[in-house]
Amino acid sequence: MALTLTVSLLLGAVALLVCAVLGRRRRRDGEPPLEQGWIPYLGLALEFTRDPQAFLLSCQQKNGDIFTVYLAGKYVTFILDPFLYQFVIQKNKQLDFQEFAMDLSSKVFGHPHLNDPKIPVSNEQLHKLYNYLQGKELNNLIESVMRNLNHRLNLEQLKSTEWKTDKLLDFCYRTMIEVSFASLYGTSPCDEQKQISELMQKFRKFDKMFPYLVAKIPIKLLWNTKRIREDLINYFISRELDGRLNMAFVIEKRKEFLEQHKYLQDHDIAAHHFALFWAAVGNTVPATFWAMYYLMKHPEAFTAVRDEIDHVLQSKDQGLAPVFNIRLSKEDLDSLINLGSAINETFRFCSASMNIRVSQEDFTLKFQEDRRIQLRKGDCVAIYPPLVHMDPEIYNHPEVYKFDRFMENGKEKTTFYKGDKKLRYYLMPFGSGSSMCPGRYFAINEIKIFITLILGIFDIEIVKEEKLIKQDINRAGLGILHPNSEVCFRYRLRQGRKI
Repeated sequence: MALTLTVSLLLGAVALLVCAVLGRRRRRDGEPPLEQGWIPYLGLALEFTRDPQAFLLSCQQKNGDIFTVYLAGKYVTFILDPFLYQFVIQKNKQLDFQEFAMDLSSKVFGHPHLNDPKIPVSNEQLHKLYNYLQGKELNNLIESVMRNLNHRLNLEQLKSTEWKTDKLLDFCYRTMIEVSFASLYGTSPCDEQKQISELMQKFRKFDKMFPYLVAKIPIKLLWNTKRIREDLINYFISRELDGRLNMAFVIEKRKEFLEQHKYLQDHDIAAHHFALFWAAVGNTVPATFWAMYYLMKHPEAFTAVRDEIDHVLQSKDQGLAPVFNIRLSKEDLDSLINLGSAINETFRFCSASMNIRVSQEDFTLKFQEDRRIQLRKGDCVAIYPPLVHMDPEIYNHPEVYKFDRFMENGKEKTTFYKGDKKLRYYLMPFGSGSSMCPGRYFAINEIKIFITLILGIFDIEIVKEEKLIKQDINRAGLGILHPNSEVCFRYRLRQGRKI
């Protein structure tokens, strides 16, 4: 019996190896160098996820700046030369992002796939509504975030000399989820602190499973994630949203647009709202965590940013007591050059998004007259910005945090070089081209508002760290990396600040 089982297992293993060998792609003329691995379906996915940056640099050293890797059932062609990015980004017809993104969003958040013939809702029309995240409506959103964050921080009810200890990531999640939900979807006429607390807890549980859902692991295999997703979707059904006060204009228009299509059920629309809410806070919260953490870890940066904030607050005659009610405009936030540079440096350190396009046909991707590659229909083309962000040819000592790296002569610095050549794409935390995050202006301003109010109102400091905080590369390729552990900090109302 045992011998028979052993023989069966050996035969099965041999069969898998034979299938892997026979099923291997053969490189055609004009195609990039190919790295496939030997594990069926997975290919080199395990090596990639273990340390994406080290893996890609190793492939680059072996194959040059362009190569194809077989990852979890997909052939992905990586373009590592930043001077070639524009040729990928500009090919909107042959290299599509929207279909890929919608398919991924549909699977992760449980909403129907738009542009499906059975559900004739135009994703392009829906995307146009994100224009309301700019201009006048962005200014209104900034005012709303200011108002809601002031209200939230006033609820802390700290005594003037009392220190309060908390966990930094937890504090960022609690505060920003509540403020973002109120600023986008409006406030309830009734007290909803309990519901918001439950929303935050469920959001974090779902978010921990996000990398596995992106990896196409069936949600049924991820413990109670499906139930948690349903609970989260229920926060956005029409009977929960109707009657909320001061809903953001972009959400109102989006809600009206989706509800006019009778093909979409209430649950379908709510799932779309949940997807948007995740997009609004899923990366903004960890980005805020890192921005706060690096400022507290670097006294020179902390002092420069706080002095700048104080200068703006003093010019606006913004006081602290008895109830603080700080109000700043977008122009005021734009004037915070030190803070803006510190946030960009945080993005450089911690953003690990991968820009992906899917080839819609067999075609030749031309770079310069003497350089081109052949791509097959269905293959992915990927740009991995973290390699640019940590390139010593672009950034001097890239492993060192420098809050003023993105400022020059009192203004934002936007000119960077690799060798003697000016770079167009030197910082890419929000994607590129058609995949550029439409909510990037809102996200940046929300981070600025959070840090401005926290540093303007509170004394804050890290409680002695027991271990080194590192980035968790589990989310590499998906956005802002999370910390591998919590950070204890303490805060109190500022002492002796004069207006």
